[in-house]
Amino acid sequence: MKILLTNDDGITAPGIAALYDAIASLGEIVVVAPAGVQSAMSHGITFHKPLMTRDVQVNERMRGISVEGTPADCVKLGLRTIWAERFGAQSRPDLVISGMNSGANVGINVIYSGTIAAAIEAAFLGVPAIAVSLHMGGGPVAWSRAAHIARAAIDRVLAFPLDAHRVMSINVPRTLSDNAPMPPIRVVRMNTAAGIDRHERRESPEGHAYYWPCGNGMEFFHTAQGSDVEALSEGNVTITPLWYDLTDDASLAAWVDRLG
Repeated sequence: MKILLTNDDGITAPGIAALYDAIASLGEIVVVAPAGVQSAMSHGITFHKPLMTRDVQVNERMRGISVEGTPADCVKLGLRTIWAERFGAQSRPDLVISGMNSGANVGINVIYSGTIAAAIEAAFLGVPAIAVSLHMGGGPVAWSRAAHIARAAIDRVLAFPLDAHRVMSINVPRTLSDNAPMPPIRVVRMNTAAGIDRHERRESPEGHAYYWPCGNGMEFFHTAQGSDVEALSEGNVTITPLWYDLTDDASLAAWVDRLG
């Protein structure tokens, strides 16, 4: 299996290095990831400046290409150009994996997430993708153990065929010990309530108002029963199938009747 590995925390982040080691036995891995942190970039892409790249030796095991761009840029450039340069014009990876993100991507965070956007870009371009995120907080992170829990969930997903446009989002619960047991795995839907956050008004030394975002990203106005937010908060690994077509099929026919 040939895998393109990316993330949104940057190529030197601990999550991508831990996940690289955990999935190494799956096959050949090519890393194309942002040069720096691109969290909450959603599906932004770069149009008006070049995408500068650099070969990076992250550690003794992992080498990759850093891109001065967004996670979606990395996948678009990786699939359409870098992969062809390395393996030939007709070659495609079998799978794109995005992560492991430092922070859960459940609920409305799915919309904001650069990690998810990278996976969606891959699926849009015809390569199945898996996004991996880790719920943070509560103490030091056992990165290697979290990555191996993610690998177990990835293996469960890959036991079944993934169509070319499929996106699967995996969230790993807080993992604070190298001896943490394997959590239960639950397939759940995305929670759709808005997040509880606010902006604190402050004033610069020059007297200009500015607003500092407040909130931890994991508080929501409502948590639906059976949702990703509920399951992750209960200590489960969550798996959610996602789709990039935003058409509201349920109301499409009604709007055709109304507007012709």
